[in-house]
Amino acid sequence: MELRQLVTFRMVALTLNFSRAAEALNYVPSNVSMQIQSLEEELGVKLFDRLNKQIVLTDAGERFYKYVERILNDVEEAKNNVNDSENMTGTITISANEILCVYLLPAILYEFRKQYPNVRVIFRPTPSNDLKQSIYEGKTDIVFILEEPVNSNGLNIELLREESFRLLVAPNHPLASQSKVDFDDIQGEFFLLNEKGCTYHTTFDRLLVREGANDFTTLEFDSVEAIKQCAMLGMGIAFLPEISVASELEQGKLVSLSLDLTEINFVSQMIWHKGKWISPVIQVFLDIARSSYQHKN
Repeated sequence: MELRQLVTFRMVALTLNFSRAAEALNYVPSNVSMQIQSLEEELGVKLFDRLNKQIVLTDAGERFYKYVERILNDVEEAKNNVNDSENMTGTITISANEILCVYLLPAILYEFRKQYPNVRVIFRPTPSNDLKQSIYEGKTDIVFILEEPVNSNGLNIELLREESFRLLVAPNHPLASQSKVDFDDIQGEFFLLNEKGCTYHTTFDRLLVREGANDFTTLEFDSVEAIKQCAMLGMGIAFLPEISVASELEQGKLVSLSLDLTEINFVSQMIWHKGKWISPVIQVFLDIARSSYQHKN
């Protein structure tokens, strides 16, 4: 029984897909199949049931998985315990939606890189709607999302902090000088929003319709920076999280409208697979991310 076979078994157990496991480990699918077959022959049991195009862990596979996690964790700890923290090595793959990638992740990456310069960090660009799926498929170790608090089977979801949203206009916009703005005031306005499918876009649309502000038009973007630039030119009202516009508000390039948006409850969240083997490298990254967010609160 080889260590690489255990690593391969763990990835197949997490993804429940030979092709995805092969992609994550940079193998060809036939290599993964051969390693699993070799393990099953050596152990004398089936580790996976193959049901048409799907696979599931057998009872024996479930029991074996617990030992594999323990073994691989011990191996990684042994590697790192003979070195000091500066010489910790390994690889971690992360992903995040655009806003957290731009406005919060750099500080985490900077601190992690400073403390653990020999660890390879891979950022995997992933569409927002596919971030959680990338965890299930074993493509990423940790993802950061900005969504309403949710529960997902098989995932650890750690709430880091609440993020407030603002309606923003250029200083010369007619609504910029009003001390109080209500939903009647924004009837017929032109909104600058993220693309359809974005969770906070959908939530904002529902709020407008519910409050009777259903006479509006929108221009949609896949870039927060584009939304800000258009708002600063006076094209319309932007709807964005406060963290993404702190600089523009401080410099007076944008003005926040006083419309009450407190019921829009979105949270920065850090997610990883419940069955994921938490190596020392992943553990210190999680700890640094927690610490970084606490300092920003």
